[in-house]
Amino acid sequence: MTEAKKKFVADIKAGDVIRDLFALAEKNIAYKKDGKPFMTVTLEDRTGQIKGVLWDNVEQASSAAAGDFVAVNGSAGEYKGALQMVVKSMARVPAESVSPGDFLPVTTRDIEQMFARLRTLTESMSTPHLKALMDAFWNDDEFVRRFKKAPAAKNMHHAYIGGLLEHTLSMALLAERIAPHYGGINRDLLLVGTVVHDIGKVREFAYDHRIDYTDEGRLLSHIVIGVEMVEAKIRTIEGFPPATAALIKHMIISHHGAREFGSPELPKTIEAVLLNYVDEIDSRVNAIREFIAAEENDSSWTGYHRLLERQFFKG
Repeated sequence: MTEAKKKFVADIKAGDVIRDLFALAEKNIAYKKDGKPFMTVTLEDRTGQIKGVLWDNVEQASSAAAGDFVAVNGSAGEYKGALQMVVKSMARVPAESVSPGDFLPVTTRDIEQMFARLRTLTESMSTPHLKALMDAFWNDDEFVRRFKKAPAAKNMHHAYIGGLLEHTLSMALLAERIAPHYGGINRDLLLVGTVVHDIGKVREFAYDHRIDYTDEGRLLSHIVIGVEMVEAKIRTIEGFPPATAALIKHMIISHHGAREFGSPELPKTIEAVLLNYVDEIDSRVNAIREFIAAEENDSSWTGYHRLLERQFFKG
């Protein structure tokens, strides 16, 4: 039997008494001047995160690990201008006892409509072996189920259920607009690249109760997983050109654009270069919009974005 949340992070205000369920995103143990331990935590649900501190009962709370669901008893207040929860007690609860919808953010767009639009794009391709590759994925019911649900990231962009599909469709639509602008672009190859560049994320992430990395994802990354998935489908297609297979795999391994960002190789074809920039445009715009939407102040400017190293003008 599942238990539903009563108050979400986005609704918590200073002075609220909290007795509710949260996902434990992070915990750290430190020590007071008298040598006794205290714990700082980050609690989350589908609406956001809140920092918390346990001054007492640390030993009892230590049985809960990051990634667990926890029942929390505490009160909300302000610390250095930010909302913080003083946690009196925190105990782990089984994942089966929580409602996943309380903890997983979901795209605001219609998943079935997005998928239908993406399929329409790939069905318009005129290159037989590339269309056959797309059909091999779309006819795989288990892949499609996971592809519709998977997030595109854990935190940075499209970090919600349906995020991978939303990101992929947006990139495909951008590619459709960019390809005719330049002469000599292989439109079908670029379109395939937009679809498969992140498919490894269906296995890189776990997203049943919270978004986190799988063991396979941490060990291999979505780039390696994606190349393996494409190779497995290509082996089912008779006469698939080896040179084209290499170009598709190259787009997957180079789509981050630089070795320091996780790509084993730099983009070395025009289609791979375009894919990198289309990916960068879509992921960056989504990340900035999510950051602006999460701001609650009345200023014309956001707070400082640590990863992007700037504030943004809200307009």
